[in-house]
Amino acid sequence: MSSSPTAPSSTTASSSSCRSTAVEEVAQQPSRNPLALVACGALAQPAADVVARRGWPVVVHPLPPLLHNQPHLIADEVRGLATALLLTHERVAVAYADCGTYGALDAVCAELGIRMLPGLHCYDLFAGESRLAAYLDDEPGTYLFTDFLVRSFERTVVRELGLDRWPELAEDYFRHYTRVVWLAQEPTDDLRARAEAAAARMALPLTVVETGDGRLERALEALLA
Repeated sequence: MSSSPTAPSSTTASSSSCRSTAVEEVAQQPSRNPLALVACGALAQPAADVVARRGWPVVVHPLPPLLHNQPHLIADEVRGLATALLLTHERVAVAYADCGTYGALDAVCAELGIRMLPGLHCYDLFAGESRLAAYLDDEPGTYLFTDFLVRSFERTVVRELGLDRWPELAEDYFRHYTRVVWLAQEPTDDLRARAEAAAARMALPLTVVETGDGRLERALEALLA
């Protein structure tokens, strides 16, 4: 795919935990757009940033990031949104790795004749599979952050786990972890402060590994080519 600007990109937000809102929004899209990207909510913004930077004629459609708390639902949610998008776009691709679906998402993509990102999870797409495996082999009790998780920690971790109501549960939730590794795409001062606060709430030391989004960009380029 050419890196020269051809059309603006956009994201179609979905605030619901189900696909109905996303599918309704798809129905309002002009027919036969060139390419739609069904994106994991945790990857949607960095993917949209890459799309905009490269000038690709792609519309990014995120699914709710909290699906990661129920990965058994991901494959069906992707099937529903991708099926709707195939009616209005020439091509559809999926910006998810396996993400805990144990092959179910790969089966959906094969069923629909569409492609998805490689790897076990989004951490591979930032750090690289071998590099990430080395971190986990070196210290199995590693809790991973991305920029998205740092920004959304209060919502996706604290509130979802009930720590805002029962902070004493933190000891039970995190007792087997030994450190936090933040795979930082854009380690701004604000994000660094948030990451430090989140790690402190977990009573864990923080290691910052600057990854950028180069691996994600190359994976998207291969996916969308």
